[in-house]
Amino acid sequence: MPYTKTPIEPELLEVKGGFFIMGFDQGADDEKPAHQVWVDPFLIRKYCVTNHDYEVFVKACKYPVSPPFQRDPNFNHPLQPVVGVSWFDANAYCQWLTELTGRTYRLPTEAEWEFSARSGSEKNIYPWGTRTWAEWPELHLRFQAGPETVGSFEPNPLGICEMGMNVHEWCGDWYDAKSYTYSPPWNPKGAQDGTRRSSRGGSWRHQIKITRCSARSSLPPGMRYADYGFRVVMELE
Repeated sequence: MPYTKTPIEPELLEVKGGFFIMGFDQGADDEKPAHQVWVDPFLIRKYCVTNHDYEVFVKACKYPVSPPFQRDPNFNHPLQPVVGVSWFDANAYCQWLTELTGRTYRLPTEAEWEFSARSGSEKNIYPWGTRTWAEWPELHLRFQAGPETVGSFEPNPLGICEMGMNVHEWCGDWYDAKSYTYSPPWNPKGAQDGTRRSSRGGSWRHQIKITRCSARSSLPPGMRYADYGFRVVMELE
């Protein structure tokens, strides 16, 4: 659905929505069982939120907490994804964009994130298809001391960059390792409550730095780690 973007808004890509198989029966226990899910259409940011984007937010609303790694040259390039943001910080950024533009910005649900990463097809085990870490040796020399700048890697078939690698990305859901056993088939939003918030994607600091589209992770929402960032989605009216 076309709309007029304000100068402060991010580059967004339309995800048409539909049915897909969420999860992976050959994966970790919290990826099981694989199950059919429907997600409504939405817009998703092409890149993770960058240091530059986040700085605009901090200055504009005088946000009281700046990311803890902003003076570290491994993390403070304007086009690197902002890291060291808690779930609460990421959510505050979404609320600011919503108030500024009058459109609903938020963190993606796990279902929306996985659908976007797979480009709508369960055949895409990774965002780029089926190519594994072992089959991508040039990646072994990347991410030596921090995340790469956004757009450093080819996008997936939907045009979305760095899904499954670079930084963990906060999602909106509460995390429950067993949520797939009771998840509703229509626009699931995770557990009703909990102590950890869900996240998706790979991390620059892990030995194996890329993840399957279905791989899940989580962290208490107040934590701020050097490999946690986020991207936003916008709801369609």
